[in-house]
Amino acid sequence: MKDEDLKPFSIRWLTRTAILLAITLAFQMLGFPQMVTGPAVNAMLLISGTYVGIIGAVIIGMLTPLIAFVRGILAPPLAPMIPFIMVGNAVLIIAYVISRAKLGKGYAGSAVGLIIGAIIKFLILSSAVRFIVSVPPPVAKAMQIPQLYTALLGGVIAFIVEKILDAAIKQNRA
Repeated sequence: MKDEDLKPFSIRWLTRTAILLAITLAFQMLGFPQMVTGPAVNAMLLISGTYVGIIGAVIIGMLTPLIAFVRGILAPPLAPMIPFIMVGNAVLIIAYVISRAKLGKGYAGSAVGLIIGAIIKFLILSSAVRFIVSVPPPVAKAMQIPQLYTALLGGVIAFIVEKILDAAIKQNRA
């Protein structure tokens, strides 16, 4: 595959982005608890960053909370959090992709990007419920430390899935 095949807004890039968005939304629609859905969605955001780049993954990260709200997956009390979830998703993706570009796709680049992105996402969401928006206490609690855990676990899942996919692609080319 040529690099130009995955330039933003090429047919291949649009197709991959749409498929990754659909898979991410499917995880959301399964109705599992936050500690299952959160890592799955975060993993998909990071996998998207790897396979369609920052622009495609950020688009997915911005659309998922909005679509989840419109579809009734995201509870109405979370509506004021949608912009903060969008920004948190974007930061997670950007930190992960840039760290992997600078430090390599191995453990170091993945771990640094994941940790930085997860911490900043956690700080954005927890600060929003503490200082900016008024949400019920259970919602505020869900937007704090669980967000750090789900982002970190999602990153571990993404790293494992990416290694499996890379091995499969490599074997397919041989």
